[in-house]
Parts: sequence; structure tokens; C-alpha cells
Amino acid sequence: MRRSEVLADESIVCLQKALTHLREIWELIGIPEEQRLQRTEVVKKHIKDLLDRMIAEEESLRERLLKSISICQKELSTLCTELQVKPFQEEKETTVLQLEKDLRTQVELMRKQKKERKQELKLLQEQDQELREILCMPPCDVDSTSVPTLEELNLFRQRVASLRETKESRHKQFVSIKRQIILCMEELEHTPDTSFEKDVVCEDESAFCLSLENIATLQKLLKQLEMKKSQNEAECEGLRAQIRELWDRLQIPEEEREPVAAIMTGSKNKIRNALKLELDRLEELKMQNIKQVIETIRVELAQFWDQCFYSQEQRRAFAPYYSEDYTENLLQLHDAEITRLRNYYDVHKELFEGVQKWEQSWKLFLEFERKASDPSRFTNRGGNLLKEEKERAKLQKTLPKLEEELKAQVEQWEQEHSTAFVVNGQKFMEYVTEQWELHRLEKERAKQERQLKNKRQTETEMLYGSTPRTPNKRPAPASNKSGKVRKMNTTTMSSATPNNSIRPVFGGSVYRSPMSRLPPSGSKSVVTSLCSGKKTTRAAQLRANKENLDLDGSILSEGPSPL
Repeated sequence: MRRSEVLADESIVCLQKALTHLREIWELIGIPEEQRLQRTEVVKKHIKDLLDRMIAEEESLRERLLKSISICQKELSTLCTELQVKPFQEEKETTVLQLEKDLRTQVELMRKQKKERKQELKLLQEQDQELREILCMPPCDVDSTSVPTLEELNLFRQRVASLRETKESRHKQFVSIKRQIILCMEELEHTPDTSFEKDVVCEDESAFCLSLENIATLQKLLKQLEMKKSQNEAECEGLRAQIRELWDRLQIPEEEREPVAAIMTGSKNKIRNALKLELDRLEELKMQNIKQVIETIRVELAQFWDQCFYSQEQRRAFAPYYSEDYTENLLQLHDAEITRLRNYYDVHKELFEGVQKWEQSWKLFLEFERKASDPSRFTNRGGNLLKEEKERAKLQKTLPKLEEELKAQVEQWEQEHSTAFVVNGQKFMEYVTEQWELHRLEKERAKQERQLKNKRQTETEMLYGSTPRTPNKRPAPASNKSGKVRKMNTTTMSSATPNNSIRPVFGGSVYRSPMSRLPPSGSKSVVTSLCSGKKTTRAAQLRANKENLDLDGSILSEGPSPL
């Protein structure tokens, strides 16, 4: 049994006790029955009225709770729809009071979410509008009356963040371009004259509209200023180049050049004007020293002819070079020719430098080839021979590779210009082939000369005997020793060693020749072959020794020189 039921039973018992107590009091007092009935009716009425009021109040509470539940359910359904969340699920077997409390709590929570979303949406809209005004973009159409979903809010945040990044990027770009524009204007001494230029240079950076159109206009303005600046710089550099050229041609001393050094940098208007004045002064001076200028140009022409590998025919084609009539017209012709050659060299500089590199490598290759055929190179000290061999091996690898690269460049150049690339009056690859052929012929000629020389030396040695390379420091024995048998012209000759020691007579040593000598008369040898087994006579030895004596009686330590 519930406590409320127990308490109700106790209330009934209490009421019965009170009525019993009242009856006892009425009995003691002696209240008549009619008055007792009246008094009992009053007690009943009071109790009934109290209970009726209490019941009415509780019924009213129940009605209010039910009404609140209905209202909360409706509002909760609307909020769930607006917030796009799942409907609230009521708990089963719950009391009216608990249900009303749960619904009311959920409604308050969802009201708070709705308020927060709308406040965030409003803030994002304000930021979006501000950024779009700075970027000069059209406003974004967003329904501010509806409640945004979480996904919509997230997309809105990303859009605002993207606009903020765009604004920062464009502002940074604007500041950079503005700084360059100001520097160019200062360099050009240009004053802003249009409203846009004034907005860029003079107005506050935060007030400038960072639209794509304005950024593009800024870049266009900067490009125009830079182009004008580049033109001024190019013009000033051209003036300086002409001034330096005239200085060199007129041989202006350094002390006269120093006062002009201040205008040899920069491109402002005052500097450009000063350069023009100096150039005009030098032009007048040039006309006064026309012969000297032409001679100087001719030296420069010769240098360019060498650098462009001009043949003699090409050089003679410029007839004014050989004229001695020093007039203004002749000077103009020389100026035009040197300008043409300079431009021609600049356009094909890479190709000419490649040819020059090949020329240097070819000369070095020929030098290594000459050293390789020189026997004296083996007497070097300090590792020079090893170093030369390494450089020679490296050059033998790089030279063909360089020729292949030049061949490809020349072929491309000839295709682009529809003409042959000429070096010293002939096509480059023909020139290279000719150089290799001349080198081969030179090697063949040197080889033939060596063979002829060796053949002559062999014939001389066969005729007169070979020359000893290293003298024998030990004394020759006094006894006779037989020589070796050698073949000469398919005829076997044998001889004893006729050159015995005669130190007691001359005080020196006589060295044996490794080959027997023929007698001057061409008759039979006076020396008998050792194969016969006969002894050589003393007279034969003396006759053989006489061949080693000259007219003054000195001993010949080497064989006779070829006739």
C-alpha cells in the first residue's frame, strides 16, 4: 500500500475522531438534536468545500500539465523541423508531470540551439558582406529568417574563410605591386595623374577595392611603368655603349672620363639628358678626328672577322676597309659594317664560341700528337709525362663529342637560316674533315720519313757496322777471340776480332765493332773464317786494326759516318 493511501486512511480516522469528539461536546453541553444536525451539516459543508477546492486545484493542475504537454509537443515538432534533427522520442509509461518536464526541458534546449545558430548566421553574414565589399564581389543571397542547418553553417564558415584568405592574398599582392609602382614612378620621375594612380599611391591601403579588375589594372600599370623604365635603361645603356666606344676610338684619357663617371649609372631623365650631351660632344670630336676613328674601327673589324672565322675573300668583299679617302661617308660605311658584324656575332655567339673551343682543342690535340712522337719526352722528370698522357686521353674522348655537338648545332642553324655555316670560307664540317685528313697525311709523311731513315741506317750498319751505344769500361783482353757469324745480304761472313787492344801504343782502349767491316777495296776479306780452323796471321790482324785508325793516329770509338 502506498503511503498516500495510508495517509488517506489516517485522515478518515482523524475525521471520525473529530466528529466523535464534537458529538461528545454537544452531549455534555446539551445541544438539542436539531442543532446537532445543523452543526453537523456545517461541518460536512466545510469539509466538502475544502475537498472540492482541493480537487478543483488538482484538476486544474492536471489540465495545465496536459496543455503544456500539448504545446511543448507542437513546438518541439516545429523546432525539430527547423533544426532538421530527429523528432523527440517520448518515454513510455511515464507520468504526466514527468512527461511535461521532459518536453519542456527539450524545448528549452532546442530553442537555445536555434538562437545560437541564428546568431552565428548573422555574424557570418556580416563578415561575408564586409569581405565582399572589400573584394568588390556581389552580395550573397542567404535567407536569414530560416534556421540554418549544421551543414549549411559549416559551408558558410568555409566560404567566409575562403573570402578572408582571398582578401589577404590580394592585399599582399596589392601592397607588393604598389611598392614596385612607387619605385618605378620615382625612377621615372613620374607624378600620378589619373584618378586610379592617385588611389593607388595616395589613398589608404585599406580603402582600396581589391577586385580582380583592379588587381589586373594594377599589374597592367606596373607593366607599363616597367616597360618604360626598361626602355629608358636600354636607351641609357645604348648611349653609354656609344660613349665608351667613342672613348676607345678617340683614345680619350682616363682623367677626362672620370668627370662623366657619375652619369654612367642610372636611367633618370637628367642622367639620360647628360648622356646625350656627352655623346653629342664626342660625335663632334669624332668628326674632327675621323682618320683615327676609322683606323680604330678597322682594328675592331679585324677582331670580329677573326671571331666570325671570315675567309680572305669575305674580308676583301668589304672594299671600304682598304680605302684611304677618310671621309664622313667612309666612316658611316665602317660604322654600319661594325654594327652588322657585332649583331651577327651576338646572334651566333654560342656557335662561334663552340667553333673557337674546337679550334683550341684541335691545336692542343696536335701539340699532344707532336709530343707523343718526340723520344725526348721519356727523359722528363716530375710526372709531366703521366699528366700529358691523361690530358691526351681525355682530349681524345672529348674532341669527337664536341664535334658531334657542333655538327648538330650547325645543322640546326643551317635549317633555320637556309644557308651554309662557313668557317674560313668553307663549310664547317668540311673544314673539320679537312683538318683530320691533313693530320692523317702529316702522320703518314712522318711515318714514311722514319721508315726511310731507319732503312738508310740499317743499310749503313750493314755496310759499315753498328755504333756501340755504351762504351765498355773494362779493358779488352789481349788474346784473340772469335766474333759471331752474321748474315749480310744472304751471304754468311765470319771474322775474327781484329780490333785487339793496343793500349801500350796509344794509351787508350779500342772497342770491337759487333760486325766485321768490309775492306775499302771491296775485295775478299783478309780475315780467314774461324770455321776453317786456321789461325789468323799477325799481318792480317795489323791490317784489320789499321781500319780503326784515322790519319792523325787517333782511335775511332764509333763506326764511320755514312758517306
